[in-house]
Amino acid sequence: MSLIFKPSPMAVAVASVVVCALIWGTTWYAITFQLGVVDPIASIVWRFGLASIVLFAMAKATGQSIRLSRFQHLCASAQGILAFGASYALVYEAEMRVASAIVAVAFASMALMNLIMFRVVERQTAARPVWIGAGLGAVGVVVISGGELIGADLGPVGMVGIAMALGASVASTAGNYFAWKGQGRGTNVLPGTAWAMAYGVAGLGLIGLLTGVHWTIDLSPAYIGSLLYLSIFGSVVAFGLYLNLGRSHGYTLASYIGALTPVIATVISLVFEGARFQWTALAGLILVIAGQVFVIRAPKAP
Repeated sequence: MSLIFKPSPMAVAVASVVVCALIWGTTWYAITFQLGVVDPIASIVWRFGLASIVLFAMAKATGQSIRLSRFQHLCASAQGILAFGASYALVYEAEMRVASAIVAVAFASMALMNLIMFRVVERQTAARPVWIGAGLGAVGVVVISGGELIGADLGPVGMVGIAMALGASVASTAGNYFAWKGQGRGTNVLPGTAWAMAYGVAGLGLIGLLTGVHWTIDLSPAYIGSLLYLSIFGSVVAFGLYLNLGRSHGYTLASYIGALTPVIATVISLVFEGARFQWTALAGLILVIAGQVFVIRAPKAP
C-alpha cells in the first residue's frame, strides 16, 4: 500500500489560488517602495526585465524550447503590451494617487470581466454558480472598501487614481484573452510568459525613450528588496501559477484571485499603513469566501 500522498487537481488549483493571492495581496504594498525616486516606467522595466530573464533561464533549465510560432509571438506581444505594459503603467500611476488597497479592490472586477469577455468574444458559456460566485466576490470587495471609499475625501486626484486602476483591470483582462489564445496553439507557460514580459518591457522601453524617462535605479535596501520580491515572487512565481491555473481550470477561477487579494491587501494596509476599517470588512470577507466556494464547486462548462 503506497503512503505517497498525491493531491487532486482541484486541491492543487485551490493551493495555487491561495499562494497566488497571498503573493499578490502583498505586492500592492511592495509597489509603494518603488515610488518616489525612480520613474514608474523605469521601475516596471527593471521588474519585468529581470523576471523575463529568470523565466527564460527556467525554461532552458527545464528543457523547454523558447521558440514560438508567428501566431504565438503575436499573442505573446499582445499579452505583454496589455497585461505587463499598459496595465502596470496604470497601476503604478494609480498607486501614486490612492491607497494600495483601493487599487487591489479595483482588480476584483476581473472575474466578472473575464466571464463577460469570453462570453461575448468566444461565445463561451459558464455555469450559473460561476456567475453567482464572481458576483458575490465583486460585491464582497465593494462592501469591504465601500465605507472607506464613501467616507474618504478622494477628490479629483483620487478619482483619477481609481479610473486608472479600473483601466488597468481592463488591460489585464484583455491580456488574459491573448494568453489563452496562445496557449490554445500550444504555448507553454514558462516561455510564453517570458516572451510576453519581454514584449511588455520593449513596449514600455520605447515609450520611455520617446517621453524622456530617466533610466535610474534606487540602490536603497527598500527599493532593491521590493524589486527582487516583485520580480521573483510577484512576477515569476505568481504569474506562473496564475497562467498555469488559467490553462488548466479556466481564467474565471484564475481571475478570482483578484477577488481574494483585496482582502489580503486590506489586512496589509491595516497593519503597515495604519488603515482603519469598519465592521463591513468582515461582511465583505464572508461574501468573498462564499463566492470562492461557488466558483470552485461549479461544474466546468463543456
